[in-house]
Formats: sequence, C-alpha cells, structure tokens
Amino acid sequence: MESSLALLGLLCPQPSYGYDLKHAYDRFFATRRPLAFGQVYATLSRLIRDGFIVALGEEAGDGPDRKRYAVTDQGRDRIGQWIFTPDPPNDHLQSNLFAKTIIALLIEDDAERLLDLQRAEHMSRMREFTALKREADIAHVLIYDYAIFHIEADLRWIDLTSARLLELRKDVAQR
Repeated sequence: MESSLALLGLLCPQPSYGYDLKHAYDRFFATRRPLAFGQVYATLSRLIRDGFIVALGEEAGDGPDRKRYAVTDQGRDRIGQWIFTPDPPNDHLQSNLFAKTIIALLIEDDAERLLDLQRAEHMSRMREFTALKREADIAHVLIYDYAIFHIEADLRWIDLTSARLLELRKDVAQR
C-alpha cells in the first residue's frame, strides 16, 4: 500500500493535522507497523511540493506550532485516479517458497519437510489472524480475512506441490 496516497485520502473528508492523520492511518491501516511521525511529515512535505495538499497555517499550542493540511483539487483528482485504477494481481512468479522447494530438490534435501514446516507456519499465522478477528472492528476483520484468504491459497499450493513432489523431483533431476 502506498502510504502517501492513503494519507492524501485521509485528508479528503476534511482538513487535519499531521498528528491526527498519523493516528487515523494507524487506526485503519497499521495492523502490524504504525507509521512513524517522521514519515508522516516527510510525506506531507512531498504532497505539498507536488501540489496535492496545502498547509492552512500554523496554530500555536503547548508544543511546537501545529499545521493543518487540506487537499487541493489536484489532490482530489489524484485520489480519484488511485481509487479507480485496479491494482494488478500479484503474479507470485518469484516465490521464495517455490525457490526453496527447487533448491531442496537440487541439493537432494528433504523438500517434503520444508513444505511441512511451511504448512505449520501458515496454519499458525491463520490461527493468529482468526483469533484477532474475534475482537476486531469490521475494517480489521476484513483485512484479516484478506490475509487469511491469501494464506489459504498458499496452503493449497503447498498441498498440491506435496502431492506432485515425486514428479517435480524427477523434472528437476533431468535439467
């Protein structure tokens, strides 16, 4: 996900302060890694430079002066383009797990063990996300579902590869 476009989109409903944008970003998008304040302000500077937002002025407070930011018409156009441009599906043609499987076969190591270990890791992560869903709001339930569905696809691949391992071993040995 492009954090700069997400921050720009979070500014679209109304002007906001960098501090509030960081917390809105973390609430919606940072299930694992919160956005650093430095990254927020660096991104806001780039968005100003590119004409997507403007600083509305500074307000004195207890700490450093606070700036409010607002989206420009150019920024709203950019968000519209981003939202309605479909993301290409990840082709996953350079999978680390696939590479490990091939290498294990090439060096005549235990590819079945590799796949079993990976299956266990995937199942553990799936259980983790399933547990997190129980206490989550709907936005986080949906992101956990997204992750779980990708894990399920990986698990199907692991099972299929395990079933075809003998055939794959022969193919790799012939090359």
